[in-house]
Amino acid sequence: MERPAETFGGGLMRVEGKQAMGMQGIRPYRDLHEHIAALDAAGLLMRVDRPVDKDSEMHPLVRWQYVGGLKEEDRRAFLFTNIRDGKGRRYEIPVIVGGMAASRAVYSTGMGCALDEIQAKWDRAISNPIKPQETTNAPCQEIVEEGEILSREGHGVDMLPIPVSTPGFDSAPTLTATNVITIDPEDGVQNMGTYRCALKAPDRLVVRMATRVGGAGGYQHYLKHQKAGDREMPIAIVLGCPPYVAFMGPQKLPVGVDEFDVAGGLAGAPIAITRARTVPLMVPAEAEVVIEGWIDVTRVEPEGPFGESHGHVALEEYNMPMRVTAVTRRKDAVIPSYISQVAPSESSVIKRVAYEPLFTHHLKSTLSIRGVRKVSLHEPLTGLLRVTVVTMEPGTPRSEIWRALYGAAYFKGDCGKLCIAVNDDIDVDSPDSLLWAMAYRTNPVQDIQILPHRGQGHGPKREHDGEEDSSLLIDATMKSPMPPLALPGKEYMERAKAIWEELDLPRLSPQAPWHGYSLGAWHRVWDAAAQRAARGEYLENGKISKELQIEGLKPESRVDPEESEQKLSGR
Repeated sequence: MERPAETFGGGLMRVEGKQAMGMQGIRPYRDLHEHIAALDAAGLLMRVDRPVDKDSEMHPLVRWQYVGGLKEEDRRAFLFTNIRDGKGRRYEIPVIVGGMAASRAVYSTGMGCALDEIQAKWDRAISNPIKPQETTNAPCQEIVEEGEILSREGHGVDMLPIPVSTPGFDSAPTLTATNVITIDPEDGVQNMGTYRCALKAPDRLVVRMATRVGGAGGYQHYLKHQKAGDREMPIAIVLGCPPYVAFMGPQKLPVGVDEFDVAGGLAGAPIAITRARTVPLMVPAEAEVVIEGWIDVTRVEPEGPFGESHGHVALEEYNMPMRVTAVTRRKDAVIPSYISQVAPSESSVIKRVAYEPLFTHHLKSTLSIRGVRKVSLHEPLTGLLRVTVVTMEPGTPRSEIWRALYGAAYFKGDCGKLCIAVNDDIDVDSPDSLLWAMAYRTNPVQDIQILPHRGQGHGPKREHDGEEDSSLLIDATMKSPMPPLALPGKEYMERAKAIWEELDLPRLSPQAPWHGYSLGAWHRVWDAAAQRAARGEYLENGKISKELQIEGLKPESRVDPEESEQKLSGR
């Protein structure tokens, strides 16, 4: 049932009945509210009910779980319910930070499957897209602001509690957890990407879409509108989509693929969409907030500095001004905000879980490279785009290793400045392990190549004077069997760990490698001797080694364990 509309001068704010909530009984996917409930049930939600300043406290508070020494499994989504701004103004709408990907556990909750099943689920969704279904029963339009009211303080985007992401450096509250929808003016296919949007006035934003070659689909639409002589481009900025839709924004799909179709593939059913009120676009019906408007394609406006996902502050650039024509929302709206900047962060986790399966699929299936186990993108500080690690099976031919390195370097234009091939005993998340592999498993003359004429990719604009960069490829796999890692064996380290805990010593956080293991150059003769030594039977080993004495041999000559075993078997 529709409530009477309230008019404000030439504007309109309408509150509609909550007719759409009956959809929850039939749709097979969660909206943001149900996702938050699932996080809470899984112990992955931290609810903050005390007053928090969105401009100076909110993101710094959440940032501590990334820079305070916490393990990834201890990270939580933060739901803020008592929000103020720097002037003391109160906001009624809650904000969730880290709600999509504070950790891989949070991401997998949104995907509705275990972490090791995510790649297969993405593969199925991309191969089996499902078209969305239009509805007029849309929760995202329960409250509508249009017209003159949008220009007033406390209305339009000014009513939304958008945090300042990098206090001390950012010059505006900025939308980060966005699904920005544009449409190709030539073929009518929509694109959905995650772009930042700086608040400038209650009815004006500045939107930043990637301008690099092969960049954002939205920017390609911008160029087509310019070419056609248009003055404006329609745009809808969506906040708080159902997780399956929200994950479409950061995911890298081919330009021309409608993300709603792939989201339907993830859900196994059509995503509910509805017509925007003031622009010719379709938006997710169960979204929390939709900001509608028009991008001016004839002029640009200074955006202001912003802490970027590459780990540096992006210095001020001109970007796209947006004229807001409507703000619609649910009555019980919750606004998501991605914590980004220096990795690890929510934005790096959400990209990592999405990108790594794409890289692995490309090398294994598209290029049919033998021996590829997985592709990992290094996250802390380098932000996924600069260091790519390819894990190869032992004994993989060197030709296949180099094919994998080249394939990883060229798969995505802004990834792969450093590409390293390792074996699966190397912990790809440990820089020490990677350096160990490079130190002992490479001959730089044979195992390192440099690829020139690469694009700079995503990074601080003043990183280089020119527009080109290069890639360094390193084969840090074992070229032949090697001796074991010189740490106590696993069973002995586990026994010692139990004693450590029994003594109530400080909590351990094992760092791989934390026990010794064979790297191929090992023999059962030495295994047996080691077991005897661990049982205190070293004298028996001394008797055996005495029987193997040889005259006239140079010291430090290698012992052949097969010969030793034959001599001992014949005694």
